[in-house]
This record gives sequence, structure tokens and C-alpha cells, in this order.
Amino acid sequence: MLRPVDPSDVPPPVAYRVPWHVSREDSAHPVVINQSSEAADFVRVFRGDRGRNETTQLWGQVLPAERMELCLCSADLDEVVVTLAWFRQSDGLEYVWRFVV
Repeated sequence: MLRPVDPSDVPPPVAYRVPWHVSREDSAHPVVINQSSEAADFVRVFRGDRGRNETTQLWGQVLPAERMELCLCSADLDEVVVTLAWFRQSDGLEYVWRFVV
């Protein structure tokens, strides 16, 4: 239901922007870059494509501006989905983001 905005209301928190940028210059070796000003903790990468086993990599902490290369040579590039999962230091919550090449 709509209601008028009360100027005394506390504004909602600013949305958290996904920190990742993917450089796809070589689709078999995309580079994931942390474009945030904060580190991402306990980063895990899951990838899978139709008919193949999923693989998991543990990257640990990824610092701001750090670049991580994925090797997707054995994957079907038309089917592969890459999932990143990480924890944010400021709130301790786990975040998940998916992309395709």
C-alpha cells in the first residue's frame, strides 16, 4: 500500500553494490576483479555446465583491485555458469552473485 513519505522517517540504507567486474577478453579465462574499496572474505567460486561435474575453488580473501583468473578450458562456454560467494566484513553476511561468459 502506498503512503506519503514522512520527512522524519529514517531513510533506508544504501544498497550494497556487487564488488565484482568480469573481464571477458578471453572467454576461456575470464578475470574477476574486486572493484570495491573493501576486501571480500572467504570467497568461493562454483562453476558448472550441463553434463559435467561442478567444481569449486576457494580463493579466500580477495583484496580491493585484486584480479583472479578462472580457467574454463574444460567447460562448455555456452553452458557454464560461474557463481561467486563471499562474506562482507562490515556486516558478516554472505553474498552470492552469478555470471556467464
